[in-house]
Amino acid sequence: MNNKVLLENLRCIPDFPKKGINFRDVTTLYKNGECFQIMLNELYELYKDKGITKIVGIESRGFIMGAALAGKLGCGFVMARKPGKLPATVIKESYSKEYGVDTIEMHIDSINENDVVLIHDDLLATGGTAKATWKLVEHFNPKKVYMNFIIEIRDEGLHGRDLFEGIELSTLLTI
Repeated sequence: MNNKVLLENLRCIPDFPKKGINFRDVTTLYKNGECFQIMLNELYELYKDKGITKIVGIESRGFIMGAALAGKLGCGFVMARKPGKLPATVIKESYSKEYGVDTIEMHIDSINENDVVLIHDDLLATGGTAKATWKLVEHFNPKKVYMNFIIEIRDEGLHGRDLFEGIELSTLLTI
């Protein structure tokens, strides 16, 4: 899609969080009302006819647009969170990161087999957190699962998309 207004307003921070990384800062798109509306409208157009019943937002930036889209689609919103943040019984999935192991959790009653689920996050780079979230969602055996990211990074040799064979995946911006 690569909307020109979104690309022009996306901030790039060199050498963050470490030297050699060009961090794409989605907060500049959230703080700009025009950009926020463009993203929400583009996401709505992508998913309005898919029968989505739940959107799973990945902590924490996936909560912002995921919740806004859930409101516009009239569906439920589910949080995929870091350990210890959800108060009821959870299921969890651990995954490897470049500097160790992390875990993502969801409430055990978040999704059922009748749901059509959209997993949403702000950024797809290596794909580790998103893949762990997908595994959690698949545990519930929903009817269908879609995946969406605002930004997909490909220009730094990252191939996160390759982890999601067999799932319909879309992005608003590809860099």
